[in-house]
Amino acid sequence: MNKKLSLTLIFMFFLTACGKEQKIHEIDNPKLIALAFFDAIYNEKDINKAASVCSPKLSRLLLHYRTSQAVAKHMFNMPFDKVASISPDDSGIKVRERFKEKAIITVYLEGFYQENKIKDVKRLLLIQNDDGQWIIDEVLKDAF
Repeated sequence: MNKKLSLTLIFMFFLTACGKEQKIHEIDNPKLIALAFFDAIYNEKDINKAASVCSPKLSRLLLHYRTSQAVAKHMFNMPFDKVASISPDDSGIKVRERFKEKAIITVYLEGFYQENKIKDVKRLLLIQNDDGQWIIDEVLKDAF
């Protein structure tokens, strides 16, 4: 009886481990892609998932760093321990600036690093690929 219970528990463990999503599926809304991108890096700590919605050039750069901590530190200069809030710019002026196949998304991040509360703003340039899917092409320099 204990043997069957042990095997059942081990089997269930592997099933739940395999259930983790490896891609971001909301690819028709640039705002949702930007939010899912930062969530994959900071909360899920999965750069493969984040790279799945990037242009080939940006994807190679993300995967070059190998860990989400290295991406956060070197690409974004934002070493959060945990991000509590990821939100788009909802100031009422423009949530996004969209021109044909391009969109600029401003994202506000709020989190903690060594028990200190940190806030930051990042801007992403998204483009539509040949299939009409939105992908992140570039992390824009801070305008602030």
